[in-house]
Amino acid sequence: MALVHAILAVLVEEPCSGYDLRKRFEGSVGFFWKASFQQIYRELTKLEEQGLLSSQAIQQESRPDKKIYSVTEAGRQYLSKWIAQPSEVNPPKDDLLVKLFAGYLVPQETVLQELEHHRQQHLKQLSIYQTIEKLYMSPGCLGHWV
Repeated sequence: MALVHAILAVLVEEPCSGYDLRKRFEGSVGFFWKASFQQIYRELTKLEEQGLLSSQAIQQESRPDKKIYSVTEAGRQYLSKWIAQPSEVNPPKDDLLVKLFAGYLVPQETVLQELEHHRQQHLKQLSIYQTIEKLYMSPGCLGHWV
């Protein structure tokens, strides 16, 4: 997956500015795809040049004008075509796995502490996912999967 696909996936839901797009990343594809402001803005420019996005300048009184980006029909087709293609399995890049691989170099308690630390992080993340599930995928909610 490239950043282009993550951007299109977020913008296809609702047009927004580059700044708002970055914020929306944090609560959606940001759980599994990271991008900096610079990367997002660079990609938005490319996508607009390619005709996959369009933008509308919005004038603001006390701030610089902002652009609202929308996915074009060509962008929807591009994203749909990508979704239909089989995905390859990518090996994880996970420092915990490297630590476990070489964990014999430290006392077992050190490795166990690291595992417990990760467990706590995953429990926090699970709580966030469960909240999202309740908000968007509960019975009666017209979420993405209906």
